[in-house]
Amino acid sequence: MVEWTDFERDTIKDIFSRIKYDVVGPAAFARCLVVYPWTQRYFGGFGNLDNAAAIKGNPMVSKHGTTIIQGLDRAVKNMDDIENTYTELSVLHSEKLHVDPDNFKLLADCLTIVVAAQLGKEFTGEVQAAFQKFLAVVVSALGRQYH
Repeated sequence: MVEWTDFERDTIKDIFSRIKYDVVGPAAFARCLVVYPWTQRYFGGFGNLDNAAAIKGNPMVSKHGTTIIQGLDRAVKNMDDIENTYTELSVLHSEKLHVDPDNFKLLADCLTIVVAAQLGKEFTGEVQAAFQKFLAVVVSALGRQYH
């Protein structure tokens, strides 16, 4: 079990209360698909992913990005049991979708960049540390089924 300080808990809850899910999620997911084009192989049914403009304008990318952030909201609400909260998603991504678990880390990095841009100067080193700890726990939980 992960130990969370009051500062970390408060910071994570504050971040998720302030971000716009339908903006941050699509931006982070689109960034991941653009920066790491090999991640696109899992989204062949999403239509045109030929270039950055097509990816950013793709409604299926936008929808899935929002879904990702909504999924992270489940972790925010279950910070003391993230591993079990993500059991079904871990099984889905490993056994049915066969997603490379390294992609979760890539997406987490893109999400950190997008959140940092949105929060600006308020995204201090301490805030980043708490946010990245949270994302690392989520990434680990999603990759749990792979082990």
